[in-house]
Amino acid sequence: MTSAVPRQGPGVGAMGKKSERAAKERAAAIALEEEAKSAARHSDEEYQCTGLLEQDFPELCARAGLTYIPRVTVRPRAVSLPEEPEATEGQASATHIQSKYAYFRPRIQTELELDDPKSVREVFMRGWKIEDKMLGIFSKCLPALGNLQALHLWKVGLTDLLLSSLVSILPSCPNLKTLSLEGNPLPEGSFYKLIPEDSTLAHLSLRNNSIDDAAAWQLGQALSTLTAANRSLVSLTLSFNHIGDVGADHIAQGLRLNRSLLSLSLAHNRIGDEGAARLAEVLGPFALTHTEVVERRRLLLEKESQERSRVRHEVKADRPSSLVSNTTIDKLQPTKQGKNMAKKKEPQKKEERGQVGSPSLGGVPSGPAFTPAKKEDVKQAKKTLTTPEQKIMRGKGAKSGNKEKRNQPLEPEVPELTEIMNPLLEQAEHREGKVFLPGNHVLINLNLTRNQITEQGLRAFLAAVESQQQQWSKAGAGAKGQTGLLRLSLGKNHFPAESETFARIQELMLPRDPLAKQGPKDEEQSVPT
Repeated sequence: MTSAVPRQGPGVGAMGKKSERAAKERAAAIALEEEAKSAARHSDEEYQCTGLLEQDFPELCARAGLTYIPRVTVRPRAVSLPEEPEATEGQASATHIQSKYAYFRPRIQTELELDDPKSVREVFMRGWKIEDKMLGIFSKCLPALGNLQALHLWKVGLTDLLLSSLVSILPSCPNLKTLSLEGNPLPEGSFYKLIPEDSTLAHLSLRNNSIDDAAAWQLGQALSTLTAANRSLVSLTLSFNHIGDVGADHIAQGLRLNRSLLSLSLAHNRIGDEGAARLAEVLGPFALTHTEVVERRRLLLEKESQERSRVRHEVKADRPSSLVSNTTIDKLQPTKQGKNMAKKKEPQKKEERGQVGSPSLGGVPSGPAFTPAKKEDVKQAKKTLTTPEQKIMRGKGAKSGNKEKRNQPLEPEVPELTEIMNPLLEQAEHREGKVFLPGNHVLINLNLTRNQITEQGLRAFLAAVESQQQQWSKAGAGAKGQTGLLRLSLGKNHFPAESETFARIQELMLPRDPLAKQGPKDEEQSVPT
């Protein structure tokens, strides 16, 4: 009698095989996905930018996995187009709507130096949010543009964190001199990170960024402090912000020891008479604080020490080593030998006076009856000539040569450059127990249009302008460091149109304004909001 063996159901084995196969497929898919990601990372590291933005940017975006890639187009130039036939009202409205949406569609516009696509000079991005992944792409393709000089980012949704990432990209673009970040308000207002002491930016525009007094303090510190100053920034635009009297004071503090900024725009802010007085103060002679006086004395002592070491080094270089060794040898010789040497030198000097052009021979008289000696005698006389005397004769010859070199014009010295770079070393005036510097005469353009300045603030600027005029006239036209303001814009403030103070300022500034012939112009009238 056989025992019954239970049989498995017909679908159990098949189901187990299916589940096992599905697990293997899932594992294979995961492995393929990881391999694809690894290959993408590997290929992204190996990709070398060619300098063609139209090629590099889409390729890097695709490798980064972006679903939408903005187009890279050349910015159209202002050219006169041929007249087209008039379109119907419906066609005109459709074309207007299409062009309006196309204008704000995410894209990158470039401006070329030449017709060569590799000669990208400026890059424009406006109206679309840039994220961290996009900045990572820019960090690779922008440094490859060797001719890139300007970068314009208008309303791209920057944050303080993204700004720090952008700051890290700037050093890899050595030819980038212009940066425009308009319409990008930051909660922490960390725009000061763009202009550190070692910055290479020359032009920075921060219009319409909600910069307040706290952010202005950081910008003023970036312009200059007691121990550091920005030396590259030429123009700074801070118009259409929220800077008041306190912020203007911070900017003025930064202008005290800054000698690189030529143009500053503070138009369309909230600056009143107090802030205007602080800005006007640094344009004329201003008194140094106690800490500034202490730092000035330290710099003067350091400069004097450097000057002494330089002169000592030049004297040591001009003096031949034989003179030093001769003095040392004379001190080491015995006293008797020194007396004998002194006795021998006297007849030799007489012989040198009587016989010009021939070697001095010890014990040989000089005079008309003197006959030339033989060659053997001359050789013997040369042997008897002591080594210290030979060194003295050589030393005299070296001195005469160095005198001729001293008469030649010298090149400009380093301390002169130090005075330019350190405003505390400028020629100061002492009066009433205080030290006064001549003021900031490097700033040539100041725009304070549309603020809250009244007649009181105008009088402060009038005093500053008159002070600059007096110093400039005393120094003479073209004097070094005596330029001063060439253009001062104070229109549309809170003072009457018939203000005599304003008329006097215009009378003084009009002959110096290089743009006066073009007529009055408010350079901050039109700006995107």
